[in-house]
Amino acid sequence: MTEAKSRAQPTLHTGQVVAAFGRSYRIELADGTHVECATRGKRSDIACGDRVTFQHSGDNSGVIESILPRSTLLYRSDAHKQKLIAANVTQVIIVIAAVPSFYDDLINRCLAACEHGGIAPLIVLNKDDLPQSAAAWDALAIYRTLGYRVIRICAKQDVTPLTPLLENQTSVLVGQSGMGKSTLINRLIPGALLRVAETSLALDSGKHTTTGARLLHINASSHLIDSPGLQVFGLHHINLEDTAQAFVEFRTRLGQCRFRDCTHRVEPGCAIAQACSEGRIAAARLASYRTLAEEGLRAKARQYD
Repeated sequence: MTEAKSRAQPTLHTGQVVAAFGRSYRIELADGTHVECATRGKRSDIACGDRVTFQHSGDNSGVIESILPRSTLLYRSDAHKQKLIAANVTQVIIVIAAVPSFYDDLINRCLAACEHGGIAPLIVLNKDDLPQSAAAWDALAIYRTLGYRVIRICAKQDVTPLTPLLENQTSVLVGQSGMGKSTLINRLIPGALLRVAETSLALDSGKHTTTGARLLHINASSHLIDSPGLQVFGLHHINLEDTAQAFVEFRTRLGQCRFRDCTHRVEPGCAIAQACSEGRIAAARLASYRTLAEEGLRAKARQYD
């Protein structure tokens, strides 16, 4: 390469996305410094936790050029678009509480997304000091029976049951608004919300927002991504066969139905429905699967309209 061509080649730097607000991103370099970056055009396929290459375009600013290969990606989707939640995470922490009431269907969708994405889930019942928490804990027995990790904490008082499960992990917190995620983060990482506010101001032109994701460091090998509260978790990107596989209690019964192309919705001779009628599969879990299957089939039908 000639000296002239060498000078013409842009210098690319590598870093990790530690905050994502719309199309504005904060990139952290290996030495801990931060660069505020934008994307070229309308690109929006970058998630908090992504490792990227970028060019410097000015003092403490840059433009993202590429996304490096991901180990995992957690995202949700509806009929029209996908919403990236976090990349390169090793576990998903589903934070729930007795007040406000949590939705079983939302938990089931999060678990299905984890199974499909190859990410370990952890269900955390927060606000364990509330009198309603005993009934909520009992309601979670179904997930413990299925082999999922389920713990209970009161983030305002004691987070020690959770802390060893965060070691050497990159975890993302997901859940409905009001479940106490912010309290939990501040207990785990004192002062974290102050840093979050600074990030919001830097990336959102002075307007404080809670609509972005942020990666925070617990220690050198343990990291936590906070994501905005959610009320829906669409899984339109998962096909019907993979959706059934994402329900762990279905797996040993798949292929045993009367019809090879059984969708486990209304067909006679369905092994999944039979197991449910015998009490070996929870009715709420089958209902969640069927809702997802209907959504998927409707989305597929729209593609051919």
